[in-house]
Amino acid sequence: MEAMEVDLQLGVPRREPEPDAMAGNVEPPIIIPDSGTPVATSGAALRSSQGDEGEGETCSICFEPWTTSGEHRLATLRCGHLFGYTCIGRWVKGQGQGAKCPQCNKKAKRSDIVLLYARKLRALDNTEQENMKRSLEQEQSMRRNAELESAQCRLQLQVMTDECGKLRKQIQELKTLMAQPGCRPSKNSGAPLSGLSQRQDSTQGGHYVFSKAVLLSQAGGCRVLSYCEPLSCLLASHPSPHTTLVPGYGVKKVSTVNLKACQYVPIHVKQIRGLTFNRQADSLLLSAALDNTIKLTSLMTNTVVQTYNTGKPVWSCCWCLDNNNYVYAGLSNGSVLVYDTRDTSTHVQELQPLRSRCPVASLSYVPRASSSSFPCGGLIAGSLEGGCFWEQVDGTTYRPHILPLETGGCTDIQVEPESRHCLVTYRPGRSNPSLRCVLMELNRTLQQDAAQEPLCSCYPVQTFSAGSSCKVLTKNAVFRSPAGEGSTLVCAGDESTNSTMVWDAGSGSLIQKLPADLPVLDICPFEVNQGSYLASLTEKMLKIYKWE
Repeated sequence: MEAMEVDLQLGVPRREPEPDAMAGNVEPPIIIPDSGTPVATSGAALRSSQGDEGEGETCSICFEPWTTSGEHRLATLRCGHLFGYTCIGRWVKGQGQGAKCPQCNKKAKRSDIVLLYARKLRALDNTEQENMKRSLEQEQSMRRNAELESAQCRLQLQVMTDECGKLRKQIQELKTLMAQPGCRPSKNSGAPLSGLSQRQDSTQGGHYVFSKAVLLSQAGGCRVLSYCEPLSCLLASHPSPHTTLVPGYGVKKVSTVNLKACQYVPIHVKQIRGLTFNRQADSLLLSAALDNTIKLTSLMTNTVVQTYNTGKPVWSCCWCLDNNNYVYAGLSNGSVLVYDTRDTSTHVQELQPLRSRCPVASLSYVPRASSSSFPCGGLIAGSLEGGCFWEQVDGTTYRPHILPLETGGCTDIQVEPESRHCLVTYRPGRSNPSLRCVLMELNRTLQQDAAQEPLCSCYPVQTFSAGSSCKVLTKNAVFRSPAGEGSTLVCAGDESTNSTMVWDAGSGSLIQKLPADLPVLDICPFEVNQGSYLASLTEKMLKIYKWE
């Protein structure tokens, strides 16, 4: 009677060799009942496997236990030897066309690898391990999301910590304002300019000296400029330097310590039209772009922490300087959306255009000042059709005042908050063939009827003329002169000569003409290490000048 015994480790029925087969030294095949396919193996290998206690549990290539699932599950070759699926796959691939079984040296190829499903195989059940791996990946993903939410919460907490002190300060200013009688400033343009120095020779106080030129983009595309005081770096918007890997637009950091471009931060999908910081030293950048979004980006971590979908292309943006919880977005349809950074869902108010629905090309906020003849705080929105001052009566109420500006040519409005002056730029036209920058003083006029609210307006005090070309909307600057003595400087880009023109606001005289390689798109004054600097941005390059 034919003898048969079952190997408990491999689950393979094994026949004793018949006398004829033993006499002829011919080894019969081993049959696996599950598949019914004979698998030939050498007697030496079989005896070796019987003598090795761990042969039925481990792969002979990596000496690790087999598994019932996953990449290291049990597999075999045509010769019948057992291995882990990934191990034997790498072995056959590594040896190429002359691949052989690592145990019996019989020819093998990748198509010979077959997965086994044995009933009594001593294999390590790693199902729980695979489940744990998936759980770990899920936990890691949830942890990353939680860290992002935590960063947003820390941002909101940081914004709200200063709210109590700000409210106390506003109450005190309002009390002082209510105690003061209204004053009507003189509208005579020949009168002394309020807040402006009358020095005729401004060059005695110093001038700008070229310091360094920094190449930002060989292909061009730079647009707007801003300065981050806590990090001592300039930020210039331009397209991604690696459009295939990281498409879109972002900002390039330029260190003001060594005047070198150091890092690119991706932010938007389309062109950026506005960059601005608040008064808090939190390195939080507000940016506006044509991709229908405004975003808050932390430059400490170089990550976007908050995104608002405006539904329309955004042409400009600014912070509320009286309350850092509010930001403004000027849209392409002429509207201004008001956002509360503590509310991540949508805008809290929409300021509808009073005239035409031209894009809001510029937004500037005038902070409250109780000691000034113009104590009101509010938002100045400028478009090609003119400007409007939105007086902020309280946190959610705005009163519009149409500014008496020329229609059809206003390209930019900038504000100097201390002197309460605004710089209005007009492009060349039929009546005026040159680019004009008009410095205007804001005023507040009481009505004869005490029941009526005072009127807010402005009147020109100085006009500066540049070249006859203006093909793009550029941004100019009005700021306190580094020479001190209460003087103010006005800077504007002259497209016809590719230069930056610097005027003294008090005398109206041209101080300097700083050359550039291309038309100047944006101008940014800044201070670092007790030194005063001026940065001018072109499409490709940033030029930096130092006041001496």
